[in-house]
Amino acid sequence: MSGQNLSVGFLLLPGFQWLDAAGPVDYINNHSQAMLQAIHLPKEDVEKGPIITWHYISFDLKPVQATSGPTLNPSATYTDCPRLDYLIAPGPDKTVPLTTGCADFLKACFKGLKGFLTACTGSMAVAQAGLLDGYNVCTNGVALKAVRSLGLPNKKVPWVGDRRWVVDRKVWKAAGVTVGVDRGAEFARANFHPMLVELTKTVLENKPNPDNRTTSRSSSMESPTTARRRNSYVMRA
Repeated sequence: MSGQNLSVGFLLLPGFQWLDAAGPVDYINNHSQAMLQAIHLPKEDVEKGPIITWHYISFDLKPVQATSGPTLNPSATYTDCPRLDYLIAPGPDKTVPLTTGCADFLKACFKGLKGFLTACTGSMAVAQAGLLDGYNVCTNGVALKAVRSLGLPNKKVPWVGDRRWVVDRKVWKAAGVTVGVDRGAEFARANFHPMLVELTKTVLENKPNPDNRTTSRSSSMESPTTARRRNSYVMRA
């Protein structure tokens, strides 16, 4: 994605978990050219990052309150949102229906997306629109147990209980709240320049956890050249 212009949407579902949003959004945005310029990387390295334009989407333009933190002002509605390359959906109350017009919006934009990312109970929310039928999906384990007792989860979705995140075709699903950061790191590893991926982990002092709850894997596949270049930025700071 070096130098690409990316249009990324964030679905402002009422009462969503704040960390579902702040974690992956900020992690992914740290690979953008704007952030790379802010830490004074050379131009040739800045240009390795994408140019990301964020769109915060709701049913109207009234501020949306998450579980904590500041209210967020939508920049687009379901009817006037620009074309998106990627869409991120955080986790709201697992028992609350989607807001009016949300299901139609999701169905309309899903086909054109390069990737659809959900965090925590966000997968249960968007599953109401039928988008995840037949996809392997993980979600918050405690929440899933609760909604199963109420008979609420979409039964056409094969819910996965032993993974922290699952990638099935273009849909990226994260389980618990903080897993959105690790899934964001994996998304970055799969889509952004390797040097920027390793640099971001260093700047954020982050060591991503594996997707499987019971196994671990190597945290880095960077080359010696990439490591030297990344470390030169850290030493320069």
